[in-house]
Amino acid sequence: MQRRPPGIPDPFKSIRISVTTFPFSAIVGQDEMRRALLIAAVDPSVGGVLVFGDRGTGKSTAIRGLAALLPKMKAVVGCPYSCDPAKPAEGCPHCAMAAGKRVSHLVPVPVIDLPLGATEDRVVGALDLERALTLGEKAFEPGLLARANRGFLYIDEVNLLDDHLVDLLLDVAASGINTVEREGLSVRHPARFVLVGSGNPEEGELRPQLLDRFGLAVEVTTPTDLPTRIDVVRRRDAYERDPAGFCAAYEKADGAIRKQLTAARTRLATLTVPDETLEAAARLCLTLGTDGLRGELTLMRTARALAAFEGAGTVGIDHLTRIAPSALRHRLRRNPLDESGSTARVAKAVAEVFGP
Repeated sequence: MQRRPPGIPDPFKSIRISVTTFPFSAIVGQDEMRRALLIAAVDPSVGGVLVFGDRGTGKSTAIRGLAALLPKMKAVVGCPYSCDPAKPAEGCPHCAMAAGKRVSHLVPVPVIDLPLGATEDRVVGALDLERALTLGEKAFEPGLLARANRGFLYIDEVNLLDDHLVDLLLDVAASGINTVEREGLSVRHPARFVLVGSGNPEEGELRPQLLDRFGLAVEVTTPTDLPTRIDVVRRRDAYERDPAGFCAAYEKADGAIRKQLTAARTRLATLTVPDETLEAAARLCLTLGTDGLRGELTLMRTARALAAFEGAGTVGIDHLTRIAPSALRHRLRRNPLDESGSTARVAKAVAEVFGP
């Protein structure tokens, strides 16, 4: 049996997206969730997406559908961290040393699952026991954070994640660097990823420190109108009966969204946010009393990404008002005297600042 080269992750351990993943374009309703995921795909600096809601509302389906939808990216051949050949300063030490000798190829954008029961070694990486035992060498075995670099890290039931893993994620998400110091190893490697979490609020709340790290927070509910429920059941049944045929029927629609994503990423660099839009974002955050300036920054980035995705020439107030609930609902201070939910408070502030 041929051994894999040292330092290269085992491909059979990686999360793979099936060619018959339920198409993103076939998801019925849940417009806010789909829009938030697409915005994060256009501009990863938005800071990730948190999807909270009822069971069986398509949270995991949408996230896995997005993974199959993303256009491929350039990566350095043989690099376990999928470093960007165009940005050597952000690469791992190995790629930085081989500056003029890097060969690139196209690879799928990684979408990595972080299981609730994962150990810290599995997440951050550890000593490669195979090489240590057979060759007597100390080598680093990359973990899930390494494989998620430049991609998406997905945590289902994120509100049930162990506290020590939450602390670890907070450190890495803030710096974009994963540092491993153990068993005589000292390794630093890039770990820049879009954090996507989903969960059911009935099973517990998310720690405030981690909640604040998500750029967008989306609420999903079970459809209450009869036609939508029937359409969901009909499409799911058709998919389960003939996955390949169902995916083929939506291949053109998924391809159109993929082209729109690619164009939006190119357009994003040329879009600037007018002063009046920035002023409107600041006034809205002042009215809501959000802590810090992360609310304004997220509003600006998400509105710009939405404008780029829709092909707009400028970022307007309309983009702000549509994305405001997702960007701000999880940044509000709790008011025990206000019985309205955070979404209602944002809607009220939007009407107050911009008019009904």
